[in-house]
Amino acid sequence: MADPRSGTTDVDSVVALRLRQVGQRLTPRRRSLLRILRSSVRPLTIHEILDRGSGLAMSSAYRNLTVLEHAGVVNRVITKEDFGRYELAEELTEHHHHLVCSSCGLVRDLVSDVDAERLMNIAIRRATEQGFTPATHRLDIVGLCADCAVKEPT
Repeated sequence: MADPRSGTTDVDSVVALRLRQVGQRLTPRRRSLLRILRSSVRPLTIHEILDRGSGLAMSSAYRNLTVLEHAGVVNRVITKEDFGRYELAEELTEHHHHLVCSSCGLVRDLVSDVDAERLMNIAIRRATEQGFTPATHRLDIVGLCADCAVKEPT
């Protein structure tokens, strides 16, 4: 697939198909949300999305993000405070994991490596041996970001 951050129509056609499969369309507002998420290097809060978009109302953004999530186009990453951050679905970008700050809620992408994936494949195989049917996996490393770590009393 083409680079999803470049705004190519290849991603748009996949998104349009997934939306049609759930009885929805790729509207200008949804296209705007996708453009914002494509241009980001990390999952964004609703406020960050609204700051980067023009004319997006919070209720409309939430409603459209919910539709995009239901269609498998957007993933919501939940932090400790149940504060959601949004990113394009992994199938439209690249496989990665997350670093999640337990203090401020910041989420950063962490590109996976061969060793981590080898361990995850072992865990998936064990899950399968127990009768579970895995679809995908994710790994969130929870701790303190650099800014919060210097603020924490020792």
